[in-house]
Amino acid sequence: MNVTLAVKQYVSKMIENSGPGMKVLLMDKDTTSIVSVVYTQSEILQKEVYLFERIDSQNRDNMKHLKAICFLRPTKENVENLIQELRRPKYSVYFIYFSNVISKSEIKALAEADEQEVVAEVQEFYGDFIAVNPHLFSLNLQGVTRGRSWEPSMLSRSTQGLTSVLLALKKCPMIRYQLSSDMTKRLAESVKQIITKEYELFDFRKTEVPPLLLILDRSDDAITPLLNQWTYQAMVHELLGLNNNRIDLSRVPGVSKDLREVVLSAENDEFYANNLYLNFGEIGTNIKNLMEDFQKKKPKGQQKLESITDMKAFVDNYPQFKKMSGTVSKHVTVVGELSRLVAERQLMEVSEVEQELACQNDHSSAMQNVRRLLQNPRVCELDAVRLVMLYALRYERHSSTILPALMEELSRKGVSDRHRRMVQSVVEFGGKRVRGSDLITATDAVAITKQFFKGLKGVENVYTQHQPLLHDSLDQLIKGRLKDSQFPYLGASTLRDRPQDIIVFIIGGATYEEALAVYNLNRTMPGVRIVLGGTTIHNTKSFLEEVTLATGHSGDRAQGAGRYSSRR
Repeated sequence: MNVTLAVKQYVSKMIENSGPGMKVLLMDKDTTSIVSVVYTQSEILQKEVYLFERIDSQNRDNMKHLKAICFLRPTKENVENLIQELRRPKYSVYFIYFSNVISKSEIKALAEADEQEVVAEVQEFYGDFIAVNPHLFSLNLQGVTRGRSWEPSMLSRSTQGLTSVLLALKKCPMIRYQLSSDMTKRLAESVKQIITKEYELFDFRKTEVPPLLLILDRSDDAITPLLNQWTYQAMVHELLGLNNNRIDLSRVPGVSKDLREVVLSAENDEFYANNLYLNFGEIGTNIKNLMEDFQKKKPKGQQKLESITDMKAFVDNYPQFKKMSGTVSKHVTVVGELSRLVAERQLMEVSEVEQELACQNDHSSAMQNVRRLLQNPRVCELDAVRLVMLYALRYERHSSTILPALMEELSRKGVSDRHRRMVQSVVEFGGKRVRGSDLITATDAVAITKQFFKGLKGVENVYTQHQPLLHDSLDQLIKGRLKDSQFPYLGASTLRDRPQDIIVFIIGGATYEEALAVYNLNRTMPGVRIVLGGTTIHNTKSFLEEVTLATGHSGDRAQGAGRYSSRR
């Protein structure tokens, strides 16, 4: 169950199918992201693909010496663009691949447009999602809900994305959903409908234990996306923002021109792959080792290049040296900027209080600590607001809540109205009234002991005490203890054996902290394979946008709502 490999294999197959010769890869906005996350341009260049074009680009040249590989989402707009393309073909021959199921009527329309008989083949290759990590996928959808209901175009796009993951992984699963969320039931039914309608596509070899699809709602755990993170990938996304593996570093003080935007991909960056899930302290040590290693391999001045042999050795090693040099400068810049932000925003102090709010049940200590940080001028607006949000979620119904006083503090700190209103929005989105699970339980003796032992092992520390709710839900699911009354099966049949292949999908977005929990479960639970997906991958900023769109406390809905109006 590896989503990265599944998409890579689809892309390789497309290129192979077109045979030898020079090729152009013709994509749309979505498939460009889907491909760029799993393959670098240079890797595809090695496969004789010399040009990358967008189907909606008007000013493409006629290049009859090129074969065209078209990889497109099956939208009305793309089919229309393709019809126009086939009426006046710019390339010698077309190999057409849709990332999802396409209707017979649209195939017919394409066949009618192909008067010059340039189409060699039309196929469906189900790479209709962003493969972020081998066990993590995203649909890059923001603002999927209206109140507690689906934005209609988003339901259809999420259904397509999720069914394409199932087809790519060759799984026809039993489905469970979260009873407290009508949206999870709607999506479960919608996916089931496609499985029933396209039953021939889902006719995979039966396994002893059927795979399981578990559909959850972000509102069941609004705490996880509000926390500062301390593992490399999660921290980069939280503080700098990862978008299709790219980071914008243009605001970093004194950054060199070639590092204004960098790509972090575990597929072709060994250092990143090895440090993805390590904590910030370990990364600091590893980057020091990387630097030292680089210094050793660095050519020492000119004195060595005295003979032709020296020069030849230098030229032979140069690509490797240049690649290493790029890796070193990239990670040193990224880690340097993370360190600067941690110090500037006093994130160690902030994070310690966040973890206390998320994991412990000591109201008087929480009051003092949150107040103290709100009065600290170096704590920025976003961090101040997230502390109040965590307090509001944790002590929502506490008899001596000081939430009104904390809201006053935010006012005095000069926090914007928009951010202050979001505190109420977060409680509305993921408060006690909405949740179906026990996200917050009074810390009992057993839990305290568990934490104490965790600390003794030296694995967890004060900044990473928190485990997302997803970890407990999956743990219960694997042990066969996840209650049917809270997570019912769709349809009559239930799973009697311990599940082996589990696909989890979170409506409203997943997080890198949850991806880490899944990675650890995959590592420590033999025989269990889990893949996690979400409508998007959140950091705090994007989560607050999602909450604002969902609760309707902002006049600006257009940005998230109308983006997918052209979907079938």
